[in-house]
Formats: sequence, structure tokens, C-alpha cells
Amino acid sequence: MKRWAGFGFPGARVHQDYADAEIARITEAAEAGDWPAVRDQLAAHPEEADRTWLLNAVAGAAGVERWIPKALAAEPDSALPLLVAGARHVSWGWEARTGATADHVSREQFAAFHERLRVAEDWLYQAAEREPTWASPWYCLQKSGRGLQVGPAVARRRFEAAVRRHPHHLGAHQQQLQQLCAKWSGSHEEMHAFARRSVAEAPGGSWLGKLVAVAHIEHWLSLDDGPDTAYIQRPEVVAELREAAEHSIWHPGFDLGQAWVQVHNAFALAFSLAGDRDSARRCFEATHGIVTPFPWEYVDAGDPAEPYRRYRAAAG
Repeated sequence: MKRWAGFGFPGARVHQDYADAEIARITEAAEAGDWPAVRDQLAAHPEEADRTWLLNAVAGAAGVERWIPKALAAEPDSALPLLVAGARHVSWGWEARTGATADHVSREQFAAFHERLRVAEDWLYQAAEREPTWASPWYCLQKSGRGLQVGPAVARRRFEAAVRRHPHHLGAHQQQLQQLCAKWSGSHEEMHAFARRSVAEAPGGSWLGKLVAVAHIEHWLSLDDGPDTAYIQRPEVVAELREAAEHSIWHPGFDLGQAWVQVHNAFALAFSLAGDRDSARRCFEATHGIVTPFPWEYVDAGDPAEPYRRYRAAAG
């Protein structure tokens, strides 16, 4: 059997590109300001196949905001530069806000945050008008809407607009799950109900199984030390995680597209926290040492690979 370097714990490392060649290539093009390469790769990846992962890579690339106006001017009738400009400004807006709690974000940071999100929304609505079958503009509008605090009703309409076009869109479901978290505008009950319903309605092997794992991680994060462990190690929580994994990552039809490794990482953390070592080990082995920033940054934002290694060792 081939031995992956990641199985030696020190070799496990964070892959911002999910160890995916397509994501790495488009990130390099975006950072180099190569719009034709970015455009052609996005155009070659159809919306119905979910190009969120490529779009997010471009949106997170530093400097896109400097060169995308030229692409907008050069292709005034195209929706694609509008989508990229909007997606980048959403990401750039959240960068201005930072991940700090609201009381540690300055007035100037909030001003930049809101200004960039408002610009993003204008471009994204234009993209949605020009390409009414695309789910991506609505997915991005979910992220900008949460920052602009559009409220649960508007957020729900944006989610519904995305899933009408792509019923099992992982990114859209993840954004709606965040919207339903108690830390935003929802509650634990709403969050868990949404996760369960989404997984139950998804076909076997769907990435959406991840929602159940993330919902339990979010619930765990909201609790103090002691009650957090007591919660996530409840037998009913462990049973629900296993059921979701059986319907998702352990299903023979599991989708090995660009999201696969992050889904395994999410279950690995959830099972580790739940004390289910056998299930956690099974998830860790499937990652082949590829550490995705999410969800490990929830445990250590500075070095997400550190908790991965620690929990991997604990799982045996």
C-alpha cells in the first residue's frame, strides 16, 4: 500500500489549496493578475458542477481588487468579471473586519468592511441579472448579507435563490448554517434542524453530511470548558455524527470533487471532540495528511496543523 507522507504527524501540513491542482493553478493566476487564465479556467468549470472552490480561491488572492477593474472595463457585457469582482470585494471586506469580535474591531475597519461589501453587492446583483441560472452570485450575496446584517428573512431568500439553481450547493448550505448559528441571528435548535434536514434530503455520498459535523462543532465552541465536552460526547451526538458520516464520507457514492478533503477534516475534528477514536482515526486516514484551514483554525487560528496532529495522535 502506498504510504502518504502525512501519516507521519510532523509531515501533516496546511494546504490552502486543498492539495488540488486546479485550485493551485487558478490561485497562481489570480495572484499574478492573469485575468485571461482566471477567466478561461472559471469558464471551463460549469456552474452546475459547483465552481465555488475555484471562485473562493480567486476571491482570497491578494491584489485581485487592483486588476479586476480593467477586466470589467474590457468585458462590459460579461457576467464573469462582475462575479469575480463581487466575490473578491466580499473577501476583501471580511479581511478588513478581521476575525476579531466586534468590540475589538475599530470604526475605521467597520467602515472599510461595509463599504467593500456594498460595492460587492452591486456587482453581484448585476452578475445575477446577466446570468439568471448561476448560483454563485447568490452564494456570494449570502456572505455579504451576513456582514451587512440584512436580517434572517433576506438571508433566507438569498439561500433559496442559490439552491433553486443548485439544490445541493455546499457553499450555500454552509452560509445558511452560519446564518442560523446563535452567534449570528439564530439558535442551536434552528442550526441543528437545518443541518439534519439538509442531509436527509441530500443523495447518498453528498458533501452536505459535513453540515451535521460543523453544527456540533459550532455548538461545542459556544460552550464553556467542561459543558462543551459534556455536550459533544453525549451518546446521541456521537450517533448523529456516525449517521451523517454513513450518508456522506462513508457512503460508496461519496463525491471526490474539490470539497472532499475538507469534509473529511470536519468529521475528523467532530469525532475527535466527541471522543470517538475509531471514527476519528478513519477520517484522519482518509485525509492523507492534508490539513485544511477549516475547521482546525477554530481550535488554533495561528497553526491549524497543530491540533490536527494532536488529535490525530490521540486517535491512534
